[in-house]
This record gives sequence, structure tokens and C-alpha cells, in this order.
Amino acid sequence: MDNPIQRCMKSVVAAVALIPALLMASPDIEHWTTSNGARVYFVEARGLPMVDLRVVFDAGSARDGGKAGLASLTNGLLAEGAGEWSSEQIAARFEGVGANFGNDALRDMGLVTLRTLSDGPILDQSLDTLATLLVKPRFDKDVFERERSRMQVGLRMKLQSPGTVASRAFYKALYGDHPYASPSNGTEESIAALTRKDVAAFHQRYYVAANAVIAIVGDLDRKGAEQVAERLVKNLPKGKRAAALPKVPALTESKTIRINHSSSQTTVLIGQPGIRRGEADHFALYLANHVLGGSGLSSKLSDEIREKRGLTYSVYSYFSPMAESGPFQMGLKTKNEQRDEAIKLLRETLQTYLDKGASDKEFIASRKNITGGFPLRIDSNKKIIGYLAMIGFYGLPLDYLDTFNARIEALQREGVAQRFRARLNPERMVTVIVGGGVETE
Repeated sequence: MDNPIQRCMKSVVAAVALIPALLMASPDIEHWTTSNGARVYFVEARGLPMVDLRVVFDAGSARDGGKAGLASLTNGLLAEGAGEWSSEQIAARFEGVGANFGNDALRDMGLVTLRTLSDGPILDQSLDTLATLLVKPRFDKDVFERERSRMQVGLRMKLQSPGTVASRAFYKALYGDHPYASPSNGTEESIAALTRKDVAAFHQRYYVAANAVIAIVGDLDRKGAEQVAERLVKNLPKGKRAAALPKVPALTESKTIRINHSSSQTTVLIGQPGIRRGEADHFALYLANHVLGGSGLSSKLSDEIREKRGLTYSVYSYFSPMAESGPFQMGLKTKNEQRDEAIKLLRETLQTYLDKGASDKEFIASRKNITGGFPLRIDSNKKIIGYLAMIGFYGLPLDYLDTFNARIEALQREGVAQRFRARLNPERMVTVIVGGGVETE
């Protein structure tokens, strides 16, 4: 006789044939609040006997409070001992029912994820384990010391990468004293100074129900999803939502940071503070940037710097909206001896695009590319739950996915160009250059 996991996996195989028909429409999002204040966003998806969960807290590195790396260490310790279970027992509980657990801390948020079969006993064990991690992490002394040391070793390894060095310098130059300047994985000095008391206090303050968003996608009805959400957070203190972050000040001048690094290639980042998630200009700027550097090999940056001159394998630009103004960033890697030419072309291509905008052909092609590719962005529960958590965390309208294509299609070329010009100022951008033979400033 099949066990519950085997029965569910047979159902998965049988249901795969239904997926294409389910992808044609945007998901129907339901929203409510749990009894202790957690905001819940749910999409019923009966195609597969699985449930995807994402619990997001306003507990990213922007909340480090001068103790860089605190959010990351706290989040990383959640599954390293909770309730009566060690990290090995926690892993065995998830693996024993075929569940996948994940966790991460970004600048805006700390999060945990779970994918599990929807079969009753399997779902029960997965939810009980996850709820215990959220409510009763132990932060044992020996585990704390081990994970803090592991974090330091990981940081030293990352700092061997010119890309990591460039990114940290870029955010520091862009954000100065703003909380976004805090490196998510800390510094060697800040990590060494962290204590168990710091971690416990951070968890007590930010891992509370009123500061949480729960995203659920899968093989449940509304009643079942309500029960899942309550089970996850019913024992969390209600607490309070985190205070709003301060506004990001605009740059007042250009700034160039040069860092010597023993590498044969130079990493270049250029940018400025961009937009907040949910701003009215988001769709126009997204489309404008798609032409500039967001469409891969067909973008203007790729055409000028890669295709015509062969100066790089990859060049890009993007806006990264966050709770406050996330960065607009252009970037590339090139041979050390070619960096001056590549940097010059990056700047010139941006300036030319600001001056002239996209051609009719480029604009129409990018608009069609975005809208035509949109169904692929929601073609799995995993992708949908990412959007669902984003909608909930940033307070976006529930029809965000329904209206995405219509809002792109409604844009006109000149209006998009005007908004792009109004937002970016090449005379007030940060340039970070990291590579071999760079004269460090």
C-alpha cells in the first residue's frame, strides 16, 4: 500500500497535464488578517497537491540598527535549534515528509519559505515544524558561536570577489548614513561584536505577527488557508509593525570610488537612488529601462558595448524598487586594459538615450516583449508566491498582476522618455570601479 508521500507524488504526476490551462489567467488573490495581526495573501491552486508558503517580516538589514549583519545572523539561526529540536532534528522533520525549507535576509525583509505536500499528516508536521522555528528559536550559545564564525568565514570568502567588493562600496556611496547602506552580511568587526542578547532582542522586536506577511499558494480552499495561517503565527506575540524607514536623500554630486583588486577584470557599477516599490512611475521606468539595459542582448547597452565593440560579455541596467528608494544601477565586467573605454561608453550610451529616448521600433518591441513574456512570470506556484509576498509586503493593490500588461500597454513613448529623464541625472551618479591596477581612492 502506498504511503502518503507516494500517493501525493502520483497525484502530482497526474496533475501536471493541467498546468498549461491554469497559466492563462492571473491568479485570484484573497486577503485577510489573522487574529493576532499578520496579513495573509492567498491564491488557491488545485493543479498540484502541494502548498507553498512564504512568511515575510519587516526584518531585513535596514533594521540592523548600527549592528551590521544582525538581521542575517538572526534569520540564519532560526533553523539551528528551536523548541525541543536540534538543527539535525529540524532538518530530519522536513526531509521526512519531503518538505523544502528555506530562509534569507535581504535589505527590506527577513523571510522563511516552505514547500510541502498538502496531504493532512504531511502538512501538519511541516506546519508544526515551521511554526516552532518562528516562535521558539533557541539561539544556543554553542550554535550562536558556530554560526557567527561561519558567517565571518563566508564574508572573507565573498570579499575575494570584486563583484562583492563593488556592490558593498556602491551601496555605501549611494546611501551614506541611511539604513540601506548597512551590508546585509555585515563586516568582520560588526559580526565579531554581535551577541546572543542582540539576536534575541532583534527576534523579539521584529519577528512578531503585526510585522509579518504570510503568502500561501496551493491545494487549499479559503478555510484551509485560514487554518494554515493561524497555525503558523498564533503563538507569536502580536507586537507592532516596524517603523517606516527614513527617506533616501538625493545625491548632490557625482562620486567615483576606485578600489584596487587582484583580478584580471574590472567590475564597474554606476547609479543613483531610484524608486520606491509602488510608485506611480514604476511601469514607465521599467519599460524605459528595458530598452536601455533590461532586455539582455537586444538592449542598447549590450548593442553598443558588447556587440559592436566586444568589451564585455554582459552589461545591464535595472531599477530595484524597495520600501524606500532602491538603486538604479548599470554594470559590467571588462578586461582591466579596456575599462576606461567601457566606462566612457556606459556613460555616453545612457546620456544619448536620455537625450533621444527610444525609437518607435525599440519602444514597441520592448512593450511587446514585456507583455508577451508576462505569462511566464506566473507559470508556477513558486513564481506566484514570490509576487504574492511582494504585493503583501509592499502594500501593492490586489489587482497588480491582473493590470500589469494593461498598464504597460497604456504607456506612450514620449511620456516614458520624459519620466526617465526626470528621474535620472548623470551628473549626480556614483561610479564604483574595482579591478587590477586601479589606483585606490
